[in-house]
Amino acid sequence: MKIPLVDLRAQYHTLRPDIQEAVTEVIESMAFIGGPAVSQFERAFADYCQTSSAVGCSSGTTALHLAFMGLGIKPGDEVIVPSHTFIATAEMLPLLGAKVRFAEIDETTYNIDPNSVRELINERTRLVVAVHLYGQPADMDSLRAICDEHDIMLMEDAAQAHGALYKGRRVGGLATPAAFSFYPGKNLGAYGDAGIVTAASEEMATQMSNLANHGRRDKYLHNEEGFNYRMDTIQAAVLLVKLRHLDKWNEARRHWASRYTEKLAAVEEVITPRVSPDVEPVFHLYVIRVPRRDAVLAELHQAGIGAGIHYPVPLHLQPAYRHIGMQKGDLPITERVASEIISLPMFAELDEEKVDKVVEALKAAIQRTS
Repeated sequence: MKIPLVDLRAQYHTLRPDIQEAVTEVIESMAFIGGPAVSQFERAFADYCQTSSAVGCSSGTTALHLAFMGLGIKPGDEVIVPSHTFIATAEMLPLLGAKVRFAEIDETTYNIDPNSVRELINERTRLVVAVHLYGQPADMDSLRAICDEHDIMLMEDAAQAHGALYKGRRVGGLATPAAFSFYPGKNLGAYGDAGIVTAASEEMATQMSNLANHGRRDKYLHNEEGFNYRMDTIQAAVLLVKLRHLDKWNEARRHWASRYTEKLAAVEEVITPRVSPDVEPVFHLYVIRVPRRDAVLAELHQAGIGAGIHYPVPLHLQPAYRHIGMQKGDLPITERVASEIISLPMFAELDEEKVDKVVEALKAAIQRTS
């Protein structure tokens, strides 16, 4: 029995009639761009995140770009992001002329370390991006206090945390704008690329919506140069169906994460995820740390376990950011974590047999590589 990292087919089988009906309705209406499902999903997702507005767009990356522009990031500004994240968190900033500053992570949660943020702030710092990595919210109260103290902005990269709670509040409304990705493998995934930005005001939402649609106010009246960042109607229709199931899926992920943690508790060489107090994660990924990671991962693949690494090379060591001048050793915690992490299979449709098989395969891999 092979066990994939994520099983999209299993999820589709549970939703097939509703998905087919929603997609067929869009096709028969011929409203492929800007159809009613887009505005319906924007409203539904804004309500879900307990924020005033949301703007659908073409991907999580374009959601970040719109958020940065909505905040007025300009040439010469400095923006602090964690080095341990997907490159999308940072890659749109240089296009705006901003400088990226890479922060260290907390060794227990793998989220951005507020102490590192404080050390990086200078007179050019305009923004801190809190990434809720692997589905666990960052330490928002500490980050907010630091940002308020220095009069800088705070926003969320919630691409992996749909539905997660921080002190009883959903991510997406903690520090708006907040950017989400609906890449197919996410907890709430489309059937192609899609994203959304939540906003705290109608004014910001309107600005980002206009930017996403060629900067237009009317069909042929453009207030500014914009982009073609629009969300496809078919993706909005799919997401409307899936949103109704998100809480149930997240609860299942927490259940399987708990079983992994319980089964691995006695395995001394495995560090399992630590959940912060007052946080309800959604386990987009279940990430462990092990010694001899590459050898262990190879053994898991040999056993048919679809494990992965998120992410093996920190951003401050990526060739794309060589010009920043950071070296190996500059962020020791990030670098150590990146060398030890393995993402185990995680999706709502797991079962006890699959989880137990992954655990046994992991134990055997550790023993064989010791």
